[in-house]
Amino acid sequence: MSLDTATDTASVPRHELHCHLDGSVRPGTVADLARRQGIVLNAPVERLVTAPASCGSLTRFLTYIDVPLRVLQTAGALRRAARELVEDWSADGVVYGEVRFAPQLHGRRGMTQDEAVQAVSEGLAAGRQATGVRTGLLLCCLRHQTPEESLAVAETALRHRDKVAGLDLAGDERLHTATPHRAAFDLAHGAGLPCTVHAGEAAGADSMWEAIDVLGARRIGHGIRCVGEHALLERLRRDGITLEMCPTSNVQTGAVSGLRAHPAARLLSEGLAVTINTDTRTTSATTLCQEFDSLRAATGWTAEQDRLAQDHAAGAAFATTRPEPDGAHHE
Repeated sequence: MSLDTATDTASVPRHELHCHLDGSVRPGTVADLARRQGIVLNAPVERLVTAPASCGSLTRFLTYIDVPLRVLQTAGALRRAARELVEDWSADGVVYGEVRFAPQLHGRRGMTQDEAVQAVSEGLAAGRQATGVRTGLLLCCLRHQTPEESLAVAETALRHRDKVAGLDLAGDERLHTATPHRAAFDLAHGAGLPCTVHAGEAAGADSMWEAIDVLGARRIGHGIRCVGEHALLERLRRDGITLEMCPTSNVQTGAVSGLRAHPAARLLSEGLAVTINTDTRTTSATTLCQEFDSLRAATGWTAEQDRLAQDHAAGAAFATTRPEPDGAHHE
């Protein structure tokens, strides 16, 4: 890669659309929160929170989020994690970042979903005020949970419509279908809340059709399995449905065999709205700049593809942050 190319791509303002809070807590913060909360870690923190280069499955990959979740059970911990994520985005050249989390997973010590959303929102606001990075907050329903639990998450999102930019469905689509969660997404659509759905990662093209036709997804988390599916590719192009691709994570979970085989560049050249994201900055030990550097090294990703992916990400953002007259910020 020439120096001119490196300079050009490094100067592109970054937009990140797919980033999980519980998978992006700094290892040092996990260790500190565990110490403060009296939680004994049975191995070095990096080994507990960072997944290997190849996990073989999404199910195994997700186990590396267990310890961060244990320490994110207080409002203070959530505020700190959210603030530090915005600081990390700023250091990574990100000018707009969306973070997603499942508030229903943070009630082990009695915290309510409303309190969890408020805490993350306050942390994002503190990060924004310190860095100027614009942010959006998404709430995650989970495939393995009941339709009633997902409906409760959607209701929480609507109670905090001034803070929440979108609704997501996360989890292993190979083990759980999306259709049972339709009521939650119908509620979101009725209120004008945009939706994204994890699909086409652990399962095939059918999971992407389900995300689009049943849940009305405007964006697809990952979407690797659309390759070679001509009808699906045409639908994605026709409707301008954005793909939130996460190369390092996609290799770790086995969605692709390696970075050389990652289809992001090919799909972008075929007219799809491809975006590049980290997924989980700590679990995958990555940054957005590293994701683009890895694609350049493995696939010949160009400066023009870099700019095009960023244009897609900016256009697919669910929220922009507007400062209040007194300088406070809200999602």
